[in-house]
Amino acid sequence: MTLGFLLWAATTLLPQPLANQTCLTATVYLEARGEPVAGQFAVAEVALRRQEKGRWGQDMCKIVTAPWQFAPATTPKSFKITNLKAWNKAWRIAGESMRMWKLPAKQRVVVVPKADHFVKLAAASPKWAKGRPLRTIGEHSFYPVN
Repeated sequence: MTLGFLLWAATTLLPQPLANQTCLTATVYLEARGEPVAGQFAVAEVALRRQEKGRWGQDMCKIVTAPWQFAPATTPKSFKITNLKAWNKAWRIAGESMRMWKLPAKQRVVVVPKADHFVKLAAASPKWAKGRPLRTIGEHSFYPVN
């Protein structure tokens, strides 16, 4: 299945919350499928925090496809999702993260408190990355920017 088909289905065919989970799963898969479980949860947490803040859109598909924000927006739509084991793991992490995010803020177990951005360590340091990261997990550093 291609990323383009998956995102199209999520934004036009799937009901909520299935559409949100599909888009969050695509983000975890594309951004962190080779990362430790904590890093995958942290990526999901950043996207969910952005949804909660409402600055990048109200539904997960709009948030993760906003220009230059997450891998679903920067990965070619022809990209094929072939690692079903990693996809299924990302699906479980996205679902657990969404359930956790429905809890009151004080009851949530969070991996990167206040982080709403991350960068892969191998990437050039972006202008928005001021100061030290809150936490580095695997190949990603997490920052509070907004």
